[in-house]
Amino acid sequence: MKKHDPSREITVCERNAPGDTFGWGVVFSGKTLSHLRAADAESHRRITETFETWDNVDVVYRDRKITIRGNEFSGVARLRLLNILQERCAELGVEMRFRANVADVDALKDCDLLVGADGVGSEVRQCYAESFQPSLSAGRNRYIWYGTRRLFHGLTLTFRESEAGVFAAHSYKFNKELSTFIVECDEETWQGAGFDGMADAETRACLARVFQQDLGGQELLSNNSRWINFLLVKNGRWSYENVVLLGDALHTAHFSIGSGTKLALEDSIALFKCFEAGLDVNSALAEFERVRRPIIEEYQQAATESRLWFEHVKDYTHLDPLPFAYELMTRSKKVDLENLRKRDPQFVAAYEEYAGSKM
Repeated sequence: MKKHDPSREITVCERNAPGDTFGWGVVFSGKTLSHLRAADAESHRRITETFETWDNVDVVYRDRKITIRGNEFSGVARLRLLNILQERCAELGVEMRFRANVADVDALKDCDLLVGADGVGSEVRQCYAESFQPSLSAGRNRYIWYGTRRLFHGLTLTFRESEAGVFAAHSYKFNKELSTFIVECDEETWQGAGFDGMADAETRACLARVFQQDLGGQELLSNNSRWINFLLVKNGRWSYENVVLLGDALHTAHFSIGSGTKLALEDSIALFKCFEAGLDVNSALAEFERVRRPIIEEYQQAATESRLWFEHVKDYTHLDPLPFAYELMTRSKKVDLENLRKRDPQFVAAYEEYAGSKM
């Protein structure tokens, strides 16, 4: 918005300090990057210079690793991404107020446009809940977000069975030194492992034992890490007068299929395009919802299918590694056999050979 019209006065109120971040890496698809390049080539250049890229999904199950190629992803450190965006805002003249937690949303409403991009627990959404009509529902699995110095080259989905139950790990490297390592399990497994009474160090040690074969002796690293349930956020309306929501404040998608950061970036680009077209505020916000809502609803549906698969992973642990990997890759119902065949014909040929031998 500022680059398109430098006369605009734009202020970002950020509750954290410039160097604060919670979490580890962020994943982008090729499609998101193409949107970013078109919106701001300079931001795109700086972000992609720091990327770790891969095209493989590795499924580790019963001590066997099955690789599926043809999946275009990139990872970047969350803190580095934030710093790049902060630097770009400063260059373009956007005012940034850090450590500026907004307690009174109404006090900010005297402007042309108020954007609530304040996360899952959005104060803006809560302030105008009667108008936004939010719907919040929690997933069944617990998950915790760690880092590790063990480098996972590609998106690695690892499944380990313990006395307590089945644990799944989602891991990928996002720079030359670190990987994201997200662990999830169902409530029964969580209770059975005794996590309820464990301190952070005990939890990390316990999970390091579960994934001992996969971590290669590296410890799990905490960054305000805690067990939480995924929260699915939807809103009946996306705007109220001159107020609009973006990102996790507006919608969430389970981490097993997509990044909230990716969706937030795409939201903001789509919103800008509505204003770039010359529409007034009310018309632009209506157009933003009209264009973007069907995309988000389709994405959320696929993410829900993916989340449910992980919540019921015990239903698939009787399978051999190849059919298990196939079920995993097609869990969202957006990917089918023919789509997989285009991505990785060797994997599909091996799967079909296995399936044929069992007939």
